[in-house]
Amino acid sequence: MSWNFSTEPDYQEKLDWVREFLAEEVEPLDALFGSELVYDKQHAVHEHAVRPLQEQVKDNNLWACHLGPHLGGLGYGQLKLALLNEILGRSHWGPSVFGTAAPDSGNAEILAHYGTDGQKAEFLEPLLDGRICSTYAMTEPQAGSDPGQFECTAIRDGEEWVINGEKWFASNYRYASFVICMAVTNPDVVIHKGASMLLVPKGTPGMDLVRNVGLIGDDYGEGTHGYIRFTDCRVPAENLLGGEGEAFSIAQTRLSGGRLHHAMRSVAICQRAIDMMAERALSRTTQGEQLSRKQIVQEQIADAWGILHRFRLQVLHAAWVADERGTAGARMEIAAVKAATPGTIHDVVYRCLHLHGSLGMSNEMPIGAMFLAAPALGIADGPTEVHKVTVARQLLKSYAPIEGLWPSEHLPARREAARAKFAHLLELEVGSE
Repeated sequence: MSWNFSTEPDYQEKLDWVREFLAEEVEPLDALFGSELVYDKQHAVHEHAVRPLQEQVKDNNLWACHLGPHLGGLGYGQLKLALLNEILGRSHWGPSVFGTAAPDSGNAEILAHYGTDGQKAEFLEPLLDGRICSTYAMTEPQAGSDPGQFECTAIRDGEEWVINGEKWFASNYRYASFVICMAVTNPDVVIHKGASMLLVPKGTPGMDLVRNVGLIGDDYGEGTHGYIRFTDCRVPAENLLGGEGEAFSIAQTRLSGGRLHHAMRSVAICQRAIDMMAERALSRTTQGEQLSRKQIVQEQIADAWGILHRFRLQVLHAAWVADERGTAGARMEIAAVKAATPGTIHDVVYRCLHLHGSLGMSNEMPIGAMFLAAPALGIADGPTEVHKVTVARQLLKSYAPIEGLWPSEHLPARREAARAKFAHLLELEVGSE
């Protein structure tokens, strides 16, 4: 067995280039253009600013690193992707410039595996090229985190599927060119065997927007996430992605990678917060003394670093396990980092916000938006509590109940067993007295 915490020199050179490129070329986009424009591919910023940057990324063999070579990526694996994403997560525009933005990254994988040649030409190729964006429509307004409450159905009618129902918080629907919708196709079996994936092009009759939904702080009706209603919405039979009833197995593969990638980018958010804390502590004085010399400030900085360092190692380990066993084999590790993500962001970014005082609360710093990532990631891709249950269940599989009344670590029983094991020594000790 060998342990190695170093990065290959060739890849480290790439990471160094990414860090400088992001700071000089990509992060300025965050300062000038809102994050909602990331998915508005028709906005002039994409043609005149983003696409030239994407070409530089491609020239450096860093485009769509989450995909295998057969899908136009480099197949670097999850560990290298983690090292990349912990830089890209500093910027709203970073993942888009590098071809790894969600939900497009996961939707591309679904289309690549299950789409027809025509669907790949119409949707997958421009999606991989960064010229369109997509929506993943899974959650429903009445269901919360319980898929057993899903009511949106798709019924086969000859050579078509007819979709009826509602979907809630369909990411970036406002700008999407197509939707991948999860619908119940067999209500007589459990949901995990009765739901299917369907490709629905934007503009299909019967798929209507109830309203746009935003995040905390967005004006009512001005968000980018869709509350969608399907009313006798018809799509061709070939728009079924994968087999009937396979939606959850397809979704699990897609979501597992996405959960891990969220954690990777969260490392960048927290590191950015620590950078701001250190700068603030060294730049401000109170009561005649630099903030960095106050022990309570030193404690907050040290705690923030420790929280992030432990989380980063956990994320890197989960990525390594995913490379070794696949995302299915890393289910417990991925669930654990997903569960740890919101708390890590909260604990680190809050310290940063507090140290900046009223400025940290203002809209003149990015800290408030960073802080809101904590509750968002505590809900996205399944609530934290669900992932803790997954960790516990997976962990308990490696244990067995004790036979008898007392626990295996019960000291009287252990002492008695030890006496029996070493009886000859105890006899010698008595004999020598």
